Amino acid sequence: MIITKIAIPRRTILRGIGAALALPLLEAMSPALAALPATAARKATRLSIVYSPNGMIMSEWTPKALGAAFDLPPTLAPLAAFRDRMLVLSGLNHNAAYARPGEGEVAPHERAGATFLTGVHPKMEGNVGTSVDQIAAKELGKHTQLASLEMGLHNLGLHNTDVAGVCERGWSCAYLNTLSWSTATTPLPSEGRPRAVFERLFGDSDSTDPAVRLSRIRKDRSLLDSVNQATARLMKTLGPRDRTQLTQYLDAIRDVERRIQIAEGQVSNEFPEVERPAGYPDTFDEYAKLMFDLQVLAYQTDLTRVSTFMMGRESSNRAFPDIGIPDAHHPLSHHRNDPDKIDKVKQIDIYHARLFAYYLEKMASTPDGDGSLLDHTMILFGSAISDGNAHSYQDLPILLFGNGEGQIKQGRHIRFEKDTPMSNLYLTMLDNLGIPLENFGDSTGKLETLSL
Repeated sequence: MIITKIAIPRRTILRGIGAALALPLLEAMSPALAALPATAARKATRLSIVYSPNGMIMSEWTPKALGAAFDLPPTLAPLAAFRDRMLVLSGLNHNAAYARPGEGEVAPHERAGATFLTGVHPKMEGNVGTSVDQIAAKELGKHTQLASLEMGLHNLGLHNTDVAGVCERGWSCAYLNTLSWSTATTPLPSEGRPRAVFERLFGDSDSTDPAVRLSRIRKDRSLLDSVNQATARLMKTLGPRDRTQLTQYLDAIRDVERRIQIAEGQVSNEFPEVERPAGYPDTFDEYAKLMFDLQVLAYQTDLTRVSTFMMGRESSNRAFPDIGIPDAHHPLSHHRNDPDKIDKVKQIDIYHARLFAYYLEKMASTPDGDGSLLDHTMILFGSAISDGNAHSYQDLPILLFGNGEGQIKQGRHIRFEKDTPMSNLYLTMLDNLGIPLENFGDSTGKLETLSL
C-alpha cells in the first residue's frame, strides 16, 4: 500500500495584517522532518525555569522519606498528579550568595536573585555572571525565532520590573527584577504585560512599522481574524487529526487573546489606594494562568525553547486577598516563628504550587511530536531562599520535571551531601540538553545520582 502525504514545512507561518502565526508540530510536517538529518529531525528539547520568591516554609515542603516512596507534604500536595514525573532535590545550596568578609550582611534578596541561575557571587553594581538559561538559549535558540522568553508577574502597580536603579544600600535592582543575564553585566528584563508578550510572539516580526499592529488592535481585530484566509487554505490540505489539533490550537490562541482584551478593559476597585496598570487581569489567579498559557503557546509553536517565569520578584510585597491573605508576602516571610505568619506563608506556598500545577497540566495536555510538551521539557521549580526568616541559601526548595530525553530517573526524593552546589544541578541539566560544559558557576561536578 502506498501512502502519500502533502508535506508542509516545519516553519510554516500564516501571515495576515500585522500578524505572523506560527504552527504547532503537525503530522503533515512529518515527511519534511523525516528528510532532515537525524540531528535536525530530533524532537525539540526545552528548558523552563519557574521561580517562587521569598523562600518557603521548609517543614511543609520537604518529604520525610527518600527514594521512590517519598511522601507529599502539604506544599507539594497540589502536584500529586505529577508525583511519578517529579524529582524533589534536597540539600542543594548557593553558598556564592552569602556575603564575604568586609561586605556586610546586606541586600539578602538581591544576592539571592543574582545567584539563583548564575552560581556566581554578585557585585553590588550589577555584575554577576551569565545565567544557565542564557547558556542554554545560546545553543537551543539557533533553531527558534526567539532565543529565550523572560516573563514575570508584576505586582500590579506596587513596583515596576525595570532592570535599572538601585535598591538596598546601592545594590542593583536588576538582581530583584530578573533572573536572566546574557553576560555578567547585561540583565534581561522580565516582561509582565500579557499584551506585550502576545505581540512579541504573534506580531509580524517582518513589519518595520509598529502602527500596523496597533491598527489591528484598535480596530479590535483578532489575530486569528487577520489570518483566517490563510488558515482556511491550510485546513484543506490537512488530514482529520491535523485539522483537530490545529483547531484546538487556534481555540487556545483565541481564548488567550479574549482574556487579554478583557484585562485591558477592566477597571479594578480591589486596591483603591493603588492605581492598577492597564492591561492586567483583575485577579492574581487569572493573571498567572494567562501568562502560563502564553508560555505554553510559545513552546507549542516552537517560537522559543528556553524561558524563565518569575511568579514574583525577590522581596515581593504582593498580598493575596484571593486566598484570604491581605498581608504582604515579604514581611510575612520574616515570621520570627509566629504561628499565624507561618501559616499564612504556608498558604501562599501551596497557592504557588497549585498555580504551577496548572502549568504542568497544560504542558502535559499539549501534544508535541510523539508525546507532550511536558515529555520534551526540563522544568525547574523553586526558590533562591529556603528559610525566608533567616535568608538561608542552603537546602534550597527545588523540584525538577522532565526525564532529559530518557537520561533522568524521575519519581524520587534525593538528598545530596552537605554543601553540594546548586550549580552542579545546572551542569547536569545542560549536559542533558546536549550542552556539555566542564564547569558552571561554583560547580564541583555533575549530579550522577540523577541518571538512570
